[in-house]
Amino acid sequence: MKKVICSVVALALVAGSFMSCNKNGGSKVLNKDKPLVFFNRQPSDPQSGEIDMASMNWNDKTYYVGFDAAGGGAVQGKLITDFLASADPAVIDRNGDGTIGYVLCIGDVGHNDSKARTEGIRKALGTWNGSTDPGKVKEGSVKVGGQDFKVVELEGKAMTGTDGSTWNANAATEAMGGWATKFGTDIDMVVSNNDGMAMGCLQASNYPAGVPIFGYDANADAIEAIGAGKLTGTVSQNVDAQATATLQVLRNLLDGLTGNDVIAAGISKPDQYGNKISATIDYVSSTKALLAQNTGVNKDNWTLYTAGTRDSGIKNSNAPKKKVLLTIYNSADNFLSSSYLPALNYYAPLLGLDLTVVQGDGQNESSCIDKFMNLSSYDAFAINMVKTNSGRDYTDKLKY
Repeated sequence: MKKVICSVVALALVAGSFMSCNKNGGSKVLNKDKPLVFFNRQPSDPQSGEIDMASMNWNDKTYYVGFDAAGGGAVQGKLITDFLASADPAVIDRNGDGTIGYVLCIGDVGHNDSKARTEGIRKALGTWNGSTDPGKVKEGSVKVGGQDFKVVELEGKAMTGTDGSTWNANAATEAMGGWATKFGTDIDMVVSNNDGMAMGCLQASNYPAGVPIFGYDANADAIEAIGAGKLTGTVSQNVDAQATATLQVLRNLLDGLTGNDVIAAGISKPDQYGNKISATIDYVSSTKALLAQNTGVNKDNWTLYTAGTRDSGIKNSNAPKKKVLLTIYNSADNFLSSSYLPALNYYAPLLGLDLTVVQGDGQNESSCIDKFMNLSSYDAFAINMVKTNSGRDYTDKLKY
């Protein structure tokens, strides 16, 4: 009788049925019907920034978890202008020319987060000229210690490594060395789209001593650098909230929750196991995105962001064990490797999730996708793409 049932189901599969037969004669969920969460890199067009809703609507169990990129750019901009507002003009304006000159490390001109940070910086300093592309800026203005100063972006450059990887810290070290030689005392400030590149700048042997430098991510080494007086400020995108939300949404979907419960249980209200993320997560229904909020970090509050602090709202649960295949776009990415992945590995066991992590090279999508094996053995998927317009490359692997 089981053979007959399996034969019928097999025929149904050929016809496009959603279920398949397992060795016990029961049914299992096909990959195309399993929970899928994109995280950290939102499926989108790298030029227009338009969200790739085809990927986001892959199935009714597809979501994105990240942070408020536009809000984060504004936070970074305010962090900079607040610092300048209380700074000593005679110290900041190194050559006394009445102009604040800065250089900008751009992560990836085609990445929405990088665009938002570049825009936030330039708008705050008045150099925004309607574009996040390197070189397309105008003269701005800012108050330093109550005095009005002109602002000039001496150079903005995308930090691409020799291997083609973006957000590259080594490229930032090389660029900073060149800038220090080229611009000399015209450089009054250094700004970066992330901490990795900011820390790379500080590695330049000729980095101008005392020049303020701002990053983004609140990585552990960056927080330590603020405490040591080397880094001026950074922005926390609340990695613990993001990592936990990524896992919590998968947990909710795997537990069969639907509707608002998927994005509320364990996030804005306790889930059935008593877990609830402490930080605020906003939900944007039009793009199926859960976004963590950002906060500025400087010498006044850096001790609140030291490594080792985890969300006490997430604790051991008796949730049934489920297997998740998760990708990290670049094993060398400082934020993902030193902050995001450790957080994922901490919270996953507490939520009953067994992670298999695939790490790419930051250049080619195939470095992740080619490691997709035995997909049917996983209950859910969490995807961090190399390029933001690669959603279909992954959903094509999950068609069956």
